[in-house]
Amino acid sequence: MKDSSAVDISLLVVLVICLALFFDFTNGFHDTANAMATPIATGAMKPKVAVAIAAVLNLVGAFLSTEVAKTISGGLIREGNGGIQITPMMIFAGLIGAIMWNLTTWLLGLPSSSSHALFGGLIGAVSVGAGAGFGAIDPGVFLSKIVLPAVLAPLTAVVVAFTATKLAYWLTSGRKMINARRRFRVGQIFTSSLVSLAHGTNDAQKTMGVITLTLIAAGFQSPGSGPEFWVIAVCALAIAAGTYVGGWRIIRTVGTGITDVSPAQGFSAEAATTATILASSHLGFALSTTQVASGSVIGAGLGRSLNRVRWRVAGRIGIAWLVTLPCAAAMAAIAELIARLGPIGIAADALVGAVVIILMFRRSRRNPVTSKNVTGEIPIQHTPSVVMPKVPPIIASAKPGKPSSDSESNK
Repeated sequence: MKDSSAVDISLLVVLVICLALFFDFTNGFHDTANAMATPIATGAMKPKVAVAIAAVLNLVGAFLSTEVAKTISGGLIREGNGGIQITPMMIFAGLIGAIMWNLTTWLLGLPSSSSHALFGGLIGAVSVGAGAGFGAIDPGVFLSKIVLPAVLAPLTAVVVAFTATKLAYWLTSGRKMINARRRFRVGQIFTSSLVSLAHGTNDAQKTMGVITLTLIAAGFQSPGSGPEFWVIAVCALAIAAGTYVGGWRIIRTVGTGITDVSPAQGFSAEAATTATILASSHLGFALSTTQVASGSVIGAGLGRSLNRVRWRVAGRIGIAWLVTLPCAAAMAAIAELIARLGPIGIAADALVGAVVIILMFRRSRRNPVTSKNVTGEIPIQHTPSVVMPKVPPIIASAKPGKPSSDSESNK
């Protein structure tokens, strides 16, 4: 019986690691917009080139820090004396909840938080699986490392992007300085690359933390230890591969749905995003890079004019932010209840998850968004109302050869 149990645990750990890497892959294409939506929208980079650069820099960034991974693997869940015993099965269910919510928001083109989907999935699965409810969660870590950054980071990004945009337009005011504004496209290549690098230092670590937590729970790694090198490497490769695939639906929303982005705005938004993410990674805050990037775009829009922001779209994105954690938690809780039936339950979870993923993919083909039409106008009848305004935006600045007077105005 002992050997049989060990084999079962080993197989479950392998399954969880594979599922975690698939989540990492979805995180990659879900969050490509964070760095590359604005340079693609302004024409600073071609779509395929942009996602290739983002993939490489996400890969590099994943090796630069492990502070966020340690937050997830050794702090969020109460373990040990006075706590609960987390199991690989709970992590399995948590990942299912996170993946299902990630793909749902991708289908709708909503830039929701992959990070909060992951946290919600873990919280929902552990709360049900341990039978301790929310008592299984360390409130101090939850508030200081997740809730507080979720509130402060987007607001900080809005303020920084707003200030940077105002400064950029002030420095380049006057007709003689129109060419200077166009040079912001070149600057966007640098700032968007920094965002990709910063994204790798933060988001790739979350999956590292999950895999490390699984290995500790299964007894394959000592408690309190950080991620092994092989874990860092496979997570880096998974998120880089997902990034290269390109989450075109979300890129369209961030790049053209929130506001009409000019090169100066794009440069300011990316600079604000980079500064916020890198500071949070250094402090070990597992913030949502999606919220930061979207907040930066909103701030950049406000830097030109209040009515430059499409508040209806921004409001829907805000609602998605609010419901991400509880929705992912609910999905994970259901998956955990099913998984508790044993091998049949785990197989049922995997089967249902696979079917849902296939159906979502088939649904997405009815209204395909690719690198070829990511900045173009989409027929209204084929546009999800949850994402875009009634009148599809026209991004004049995406065509460098024909800048409009509006895009070069100092409003």
